[in-house]
Amino acid sequence: MKALFFLRHYNDIDHITPVIYKWIQSGHQCDVVLIGSAKFRRDFRVQFLSQLKGVRVAHMRELFSWLHYIKWRLQMLLLTRNVRRVKIIGNLVAALAERFDEKKREPLWRYTANFLLERCFAGSNQGVVAFDWIERNSVICVEWVEVVVAMAKDKGFSVVSLPHGDSPHASQLIRRGERQVGPDALFSTAAIFDKLVVPNELCAIRFRPFLSENKIAVLGSPRYCEEWLSVLSGLMPPSPLVRSNSRLKVVIFLRKANFTTFWEEVEEVVQMIAEFPEVELIIKPHTRSGWKQSLTTNNTIRKLRNVRIADDNTHSVHLMNWSDVVIDLATSVVFESVRAKKPVLAADYLIAGRSAVAYYMPETELKCRDDVYERINGFLTRGLDSFYVEENRQRFLKEMLDVPDGNVLSRFVKLLETSTK
Repeated sequence: MKALFFLRHYNDIDHITPVIYKWIQSGHQCDVVLIGSAKFRRDFRVQFLSQLKGVRVAHMRELFSWLHYIKWRLQMLLLTRNVRRVKIIGNLVAALAERFDEKKREPLWRYTANFLLERCFAGSNQGVVAFDWIERNSVICVEWVEVVVAMAKDKGFSVVSLPHGDSPHASQLIRRGERQVGPDALFSTAAIFDKLVVPNELCAIRFRPFLSENKIAVLGSPRYCEEWLSVLSGLMPPSPLVRSNSRLKVVIFLRKANFTTFWEEVEEVVQMIAEFPEVELIIKPHTRSGWKQSLTTNNTIRKLRNVRIADDNTHSVHLMNWSDVVIDLATSVVFESVRAKKPVLAADYLIAGRSAVAYYMPETELKCRDDVYERINGFLTRGLDSFYVEENRQRFLKEMLDVPDGNVLSRFVKLLETSTK
């Protein structure tokens, strides 16, 4: 059976690569088309997929003439909200989009969509097309995705939306400007798909207002299931991090800039941890918006002897393996540490929200600056053992990652297979 997977950026490459791996392991074939930045052609997971028998990987600019690709990209930019938010050119872009309206854009959308579908399925009327969770604020405009989805359905293919992440939050009002609890239209795009797949119920509740029950499948986390973690450990490029003689190694993972973070207190926490001479701290900016985060350009922080800012070449898994303790500002990347029983400190008081880690495992929560100090001091004096309440950790694994058991990747393949019938 044939599938066509579209990948946009770091997160969906991270979470959908395990599904593609298992799809090929199950005897199927697929095309993988990169529709985001061309730099991801060099990503180690994309390179891994390129080496699998039965997989063809290509970036959009490799499949079309330069003229068609540039026109496609420009039409994308006309409709991308991130571009419209730029003060200098936002109004100009909006005006151009209004003048070059949907009717004028449609021929190029249909040409590119038809080419990709015919290239993959070669006249067959059986197969599955998979995107990630395309949302209204996506850098890939929804209008083009809607055309691809509609044309795929017309040709007899099923269309599925796969996870590009997890739900690190157990609360809803987490971004700047959010002030009302209720259905978030950001997730309404999911209604265009035949099936939407989520790892757990915390993710499912965001989509339920917009989809009927039979269109949502809760299957567990492909990224953090044990089967994929064992494969991933053999794929990682060499780590640039070297273990030093420091007694306690701590990593802080920052969130996207549009989530509310109390940066003044984050800086205080970094300064306080840095005053422990036996501690080494690395700050990991978000993979897509680190340049917007004030902490990463703070010269005072950069001058601290035992504090570093991780660069883009340092993968999250490298930091997980290097660290003894992880401080979490509600990022799903720390779920791997929970799986490995490595202490995760849920710094909920630094954000405007409730993290999933603290919700399931209250013993992990930092409620004030005193908690940070006492935890770091305790790790130095008493060690890292007996951190988790094991009953809580097992509930987290069962309800967030292994839903309902560890055969996560097999469930994803079965869903893709049966969706074509």
